Amino acid sequence: MNKIISSRAARRALAAAAALLAGGWIAVGSAIPASAAPAAPAAPAASTAAASTTGGNLGPNVYVFSPSMSQSSIQNTLDSIASEQVSNQFGAQRFALFFEPGTYGSSTTPLIFQVGYYTTVAGLGLNPSDVVINGQVNVYNQCFGTNCIALDNFWRSLSNLTINVTGNKPGGTSCSASTDFWAVSQASPLRRVHVNGLLSLMDYCDGSPDYASGGFIADSEFTGASVTNGSQQQWVTRNSNLDGWSNGVWNQVFCGDNGAPAQNFGNGGVYTTLASCPVTEEEPFLYTDSQGDYNVFVPAVQHNSSGPAWASGAEAGTSIPLSKFFVASPGTSGAAMTAAMARGLNLILTPGVYDLDQPIVVPHPDTVVLGLGMATLVPQHGNAAMIVIPNSGVKLSGLIIDAGPVNSPVLLSVGTPGPGNASDPDLIQDIFFRIGGAETTPVSATVSLLDNASNSIIDNIWAWRADHGNAVGWTVNKADTGVVVTGDNVTAYGLAVEHYQKNEVIWSGQSGTDIFFQNEMPYDPPSQSAWMGSPTQDGCPAFLVTGNVRSFQGYGMGSYIVFIQTSATLFADEAFQAPKTPGVQFHSLLVVYLGGSGGDKSIINGVGGPVTSTSNPGVGTPVDLIGYP
Repeated sequence: MNKIISSRAARRALAAAAALLAGGWIAVGSAIPASAAPAAPAAPAASTAAASTTGGNLGPNVYVFSPSMSQSSIQNTLDSIASEQVSNQFGAQRFALFFEPGTYGSSTTPLIFQVGYYTTVAGLGLNPSDVVINGQVNVYNQCFGTNCIALDNFWRSLSNLTINVTGNKPGGTSCSASTDFWAVSQASPLRRVHVNGLLSLMDYCDGSPDYASGGFIADSEFTGASVTNGSQQQWVTRNSNLDGWSNGVWNQVFCGDNGAPAQNFGNGGVYTTLASCPVTEEEPFLYTDSQGDYNVFVPAVQHNSSGPAWASGAEAGTSIPLSKFFVASPGTSGAAMTAAMARGLNLILTPGVYDLDQPIVVPHPDTVVLGLGMATLVPQHGNAAMIVIPNSGVKLSGLIIDAGPVNSPVLLSVGTPGPGNASDPDLIQDIFFRIGGAETTPVSATVSLLDNASNSIIDNIWAWRADHGNAVGWTVNKADTGVVVTGDNVTAYGLAVEHYQKNEVIWSGQSGTDIFFQNEMPYDPPSQSAWMGSPTQDGCPAFLVTGNVRSFQGYGMGSYIVFIQTSATLFADEAFQAPKTPGVQFHSLLVVYLGGSGGDKSIINGVGGPVTSTSNPGVGTPVDLIGYP
């Protein structure tokens, strides 16, 4: 636990100070006494939550609530799951919580609950207005003594419902009244939600320092109050309606958001704002029809879009009945899942951890692969976890993919070299990779995501070589690169890649676009000689656009530096590297120095910076480059 605080919180020591100056939340938070969060219990060895109210073919850890149930029974079940999962960072338990259409809670008896690790919460309506929660759906800081942070609040989600924010958390002070807290960091998306009232992306009620390092919002609407960014160091919001945005720390990116802050990046400004998103397709989701039968809705692709896809009423797309899905459980083999999709079925993976002796192969176009409850794939014999063959219409979402005990050259491979389908792209959404941390023995994978599919969309990816947890170290959890893109016309939103040992992203496809990039260089190279891009290049650029590329656009891209080896001084020649050609362009680049000896000699190709322990204007102060070239 001390490692979490020292490596992930202390390395951002001045982030809160930057947020203080930004205004917005701080005047409120500083005037109200902090309430201490309950002590975090030890992670249980096995699930202790109440028995599932449904079970059935969606699995024992899928809970479906209906308005006909008593609120007390719903509350007790939600609280039981939260008590197990709020502190269960590397446990094996997984939960999916669904709400059938209807209204839950009221202004006098609000429904208020927490969302912990490996827990997904979603409405089962066709529109977010079909499920209404009067109350709060919260993620709070975790407190370790007096150190209260949200830096490790990963692996959870909220989607497809409306929250009328009301009430006060049990045992809370007036600080927590009528505020919905979503104090998270990576891998914790908000999608397809309507929040009516104040949403705060940091928890200012539970003491300090309140660090947070998220996050991702898409296809959502916020009414009645500005979203409070607070201490969130970076965030990306796309295709949403906003009533305002309170402040920013380092890097806030908006794409296709009505009511977004105006572009002001550079010279203290932190907003990168695009009026529309070039190409999007929202995530497929489970819903119940008027007969109570389960279906999966697959939204249609959009071009040059802004605002939520559902805001004007009926959303364009198609529905697939549950009968067209093979429903897998953690005991299902990769071969069985592959065989089912070869027969033309889609795939749902119910909550749990799947140890795979061979890859799951997706052979046909227009196949939907949907994970529930952060279903987790772990290859066991150096195989990939999943291989997608077509370049057309495959939809992947809602999975964690861990490295296994034998090195996998690639964990997830999508598409094959060649043309893709711009009108029906492959989608890679809410897929989170993890190299170490959860496993007690060494694990490794050379590349986490290989995207060969031209015209594909990458939408909210966190690829993480673990910096804390189990079996962590330079020679222990080994991984070269988080994301490799070879396909042409690939569009990425919300790309977060951290701590890999070589180039963290390699982009060799033509005419690509990346909107938002968050990176931390590896903490732990033991020496400069162990971390070289080439015999003559110090360090490895975090984001490499290869020399063959003639067209690329990048927006709102940041890389952060902290080195924990006290005996080594480490430099990278640049954080970003790309061909020097007019068609390859970057907008709103930044590098932040957070600790250790050394740093980046430049931001990109020798331009910008340096950002080092000796030349930086201050720990936690971003060094910006508005555009390149």
